[in-house]
Amino acid sequence: MSDRDAALAVSLERKYEHLQAILRTIGSALIAFSGGVDSTLLLKVAHDTLGDRAIAATADSETYPREELEQACALAALIGCRHIVVRTDELSDERYARNHPDRCYYCKRTLFTHLQPLAAELGVAAILYGAMADDIGDHRPGLRAAVEFAVRSPLIEAGLGKREIRELARRLGLPNWNKPSYACLSSRIAYGERVTAEKLRTLDEAERFMRRLGFSQFRVRHHDVIARIEVTPDELPLAIAQRDAIVAHLKALGYVYVTLDLQGFRSGSMNEARRSALTEIALVE
Repeated sequence: MSDRDAALAVSLERKYEHLQAILRTIGSALIAFSGGVDSTLLLKVAHDTLGDRAIAATADSETYPREELEQACALAALIGCRHIVVRTDELSDERYARNHPDRCYYCKRTLFTHLQPLAAELGVAAILYGAMADDIGDHRPGLRAAVEFAVRSPLIEAGLGKREIRELARRLGLPNWNKPSYACLSSRIAYGERVTAEKLRTLDEAERFMRRLGFSQFRVRHHDVIARIEVTPDELPLAIAQRDAIVAHLKALGYVYVTLDLQGFRSGSMNEARRSALTEIALVE
């Protein structure tokens, strides 16, 4: 092991111990658990540290594919913790459905509004969720909702970023340690275009089809009648090879145009237009 690798290993171990210390101080918690690698690591360490005083809660709504809920249930069972599924209805909030750049704020408000009384009923000291250090500085309206509801983010407090989280998850034997990053289906819809249950079902089916074709890290972005597909550079040849099947299936779902984004997959690409608009405003001012 090189000196650099040894230093990174020591740093990771210290952050892991810090995370455990934070959780011991909290004492008992309800963990907002999506089944992604961040919340899975948080739940695993919380359960290892607090035992039955760590309880998972997963939202069930149209904004998440059915497979995600099934995977979350399986992971909670593997970890061995109590798991509660909470039905949420983000679309009933007009501020969420109108799909402005602060949409995630109202999503998290809905979630925390449901979790707050549940935490009180369970008698736990805090609500936790899996925001991590890399989220700081990006456009993350959900962080604002967490502050308003006094929801803790132990991964941020411990200084853990995505690469460290994946490595810790791998060391702890979590099967989803290398699971591709995921966000709710609403994040596929261009800002300003209304979020509806029909659009979410269409996107769910489109992405399910892409997974069946063998794609791993990708997005199908919804721009009215245009489907904009993002895949990683190494899977671009697969997209070209499967072009006819992809076009046929997505057109059958209602899209008029099916496009392949040559810039490739990048998380949060819908924020690019927002950042561009902010830059133009700043230049004018």
